[in-house]
Amino acid sequence: MRLLDEQPAASQREISSRLGLSLGKANYLVRALLDKGLLKMQNFRRSDNKMAYAYYLTPRGAAERVRLTRAFLARKEIEFELLKTEIQSLQSQVEADSKSSARNKHQG
Repeated sequence: MRLLDEQPAASQREISSRLGLSLGKANYLVRALLDKGLLKMQNFRRSDNKMAYAYYLTPRGAAERVRLTRAFLARKEIEFELLKTEIQSLQSQVEADSKSSARNKHQG
């Protein structure tokens, strides 16, 4: 949705290339967004005189994009906090192991 919002005139071939999808998958996803009313399509003429389409997010599509972005950020914040806790735990273990190793060295 972000790509289409930024580049409404992108062809499905360009969309598939940019997203690393097959052309069929890009077509399926664009059609699904259109069917759900999250995207609208408008004809226009390209410089080579062929008809093409521009894809625009509908107000509902823009709201869905915001919702998805918020959900993504919430997941990433949770992942960040979990990683931060794990890093702190590992740092504590390394410090404890280093102190224990140093004590054993002096005792031996």
